[in-house]
Amino acid sequence: MEQPDYSLELAAHARGYVRIAGVDEVGRGPLAGPVTAAAVVLNPKDIPDGLNDSKKLSAKKRISLNEVILLKADVSIAHATVSEIDEINILRASHLAMERAVAGLSEAPDYLLIDGNLIPKGLFLPSEAVVKGDARSVSISAASIVAKQARDEIMSDLAQQFPGYGWETNAGYPSKAHREALTTLGVTPHHRVSFKPVHKILYQE
Repeated sequence: MEQPDYSLELAAHARGYVRIAGVDEVGRGPLAGPVTAAAVVLNPKDIPDGLNDSKKLSAKKRISLNEVILLKADVSIAHATVSEIDEINILRASHLAMERAVAGLSEAPDYLLIDGNLIPKGLFLPSEAVVKGDARSVSISAASIVAKQARDEIMSDLAQQFPGYGWETNAGYPSKAHREALTTLGVTPHHRVSFKPVHKILYQE
């Protein structure tokens, strides 16, 4: 299995860039909850071992790596709310979360490695879009781990307030149990009304 490495960062260093941030978002697919992004600037001399695409890690491994990343790197986590998602659409909202994450770093980066094939309109720094970046760049995989961990914790908290939807296990994704709960329990203030399954339930005549 291919492991992410530091080669994209090294290529940017070779072009004279010093502070390179990996940027990733999580939560485009769920029917509920915010979309969450993280920006991470790793210390090239102290890169945590075992970094990988957050989807390839066990929950236990992700939790322990998250702690190490927060300790060793400059990390910023940001969100776009459900109402922003419904207002401007999920793609734009995920880009907004990325822009906020970059803006929240303790010191501005001078180069960005962004997961995906698009560079958010509001990011004016030299940037590179990296398709499947969380499996290629350790900086992006660190961002994917931190973003996923932060969003999972938010959804677990919301699950306490709105039991029955299974958010503590499905993180708001449209699992069978979540879709069934939507039909029986109805729509919460944390559901994305612009998403079809939610919209259908709200506006069925």
